[in-house]
Amino acid sequence: MQVTDVRIRRIQTDGKLRAYVSITFDDSFVVHDLRIIDGRKGMFVAMPSKLLPNGNHKDIAHPINTEVREQIQTAVLKEYEATEHEEQITSEPVEAEDVELSSTELSDDSEFESTEQE
Repeated sequence: MQVTDVRIRRIQTDGKLRAYVSITFDDSFVVHDLRIIDGRKGMFVAMPSKLLPNGNHKDIAHPINTEVREQIQTAVLKEYEATEHEEQITSEPVEAEDVELSSTELSDDSEFESTEQE
């Protein structure tokens, strides 16, 4: 399984969220709402998640092995850096209250941990 397309939607916020991402696998399957987070150890990719009634976040989709997680993270961050200076990228302002990050995403070890909490 290969990442064949990465779409970056940069946002403007005072928080840690830098962009929303959609990735396509094998030109056949797309996953939306990944996020690029500027964490304490640098940029990392957070998987799409939903907010549970108890306030925790649970991943909607996530890799089940390190190899695929690293492949996704490498492809996404490479595209993010490549588009950093392109003029066609339009940033969208986002209010801080519109962006919710789980405590796992904000921790030091978040770049290789799932945000899934049960």
